[in-house]
Amino acid sequence: MAVRPIVWRGNRLDLLDQRLLPDRISYVKCKTAVQVAKAIRDMAVRGAPAIGCAAAFGIVLGKGSSSSYRVLAKSRPTAVNLFWALARMKKAKDLEKEAKAIFREDLEANRAMGARGARLIPKRARVMTYCNTGALATAGHGTALGVIRSAKNKRISVIACETRPYLQGARLTVWECLQERIPCTLVTDNMAGHLMARGEVDVVVVGADRIVANGDVANKIGTYGLAVLARRHGIPFYVAAPLSTFDLKMKDGRRIPIEERAPDEVTGYRGKRWAPKGTRVRNPAFDVTPAELVSAIICEQAVIRKPGRKKLKALAAAANRKIGMRRIPD
Repeated sequence: MAVRPIVWRGNRLDLLDQRLLPDRISYVKCKTAVQVAKAIRDMAVRGAPAIGCAAAFGIVLGKGSSSSYRVLAKSRPTAVNLFWALARMKKAKDLEKEAKAIFREDLEANRAMGARGARLIPKRARVMTYCNTGALATAGHGTALGVIRSAKNKRISVIACETRPYLQGARLTVWECLQERIPCTLVTDNMAGHLMARGEVDVVVVGADRIVANGDVANKIGTYGLAVLARRHGIPFYVAAPLSTFDLKMKDGRRIPIEERAPDEVTGYRGKRWAPKGTRVRNPAFDVTPAELVSAIICEQAVIRKPGRKKLKALAAAANRKIGMRRIPD
């Protein structure tokens, strides 16, 4: 992408303010760990891998102080990449070198994941995706959208669900597709089943914020419903995520902490209110898709079809033999 979402300046971290896209390109300039934590919490930067990368540089700005770890750990609870990056930084002797390595390795993982996942996408496929999982959500290239980007030469097209309530699909995924000249159609979230029933969707590819030991997947709220619809209509449902998103110490999806966000994200948008004052609101930011609904998980090391406890344990063991513990969460 011509626009870089995460830019390390040596003594400052510049984060593309994704709250303002697609209308305006502006950067949040962070000089402290507290400022990085605020940018994560307020969703100036978002996407599980990008949050992990930003947190690593936040620790550099905080000079590895205990307070920098605490404030960053409290920024968002669901995406495990954040805690994985913090745990890795705690073991580092050279903080800046380690943060740069985390960033570089995420980009490499995304490209490898894209190449593996592209093999699963048929020619001329109509690919439905959810939320934003591209370069904006990672160090670059993307997870689910990275798979789509890598399959672009197959003349595929994208169906982007808008992703209420924060509209990451409408605002960010469509913007990335336009930049990449990938044909893309925007639909509201509640149109997905209709299009599947009409035979207008060939495959679904989404990202993840946490994948636990039995293969359950936490992702943006609405993913579970999409997986149910895909199963009903016999459509492959793929999850693309790097190994830094795997939390194999957590047994199943019931234990994943689900972030509840502010009511005003549901009652309106960017200062425009459409619900009456005093409306009671629930705003869980994520849901959990059971492993049985996932056709395959795509990561940088492998494609795991019909994921389950034994297969993920074997994947972790193979990854550990090849690259040590650097990409497996503690």
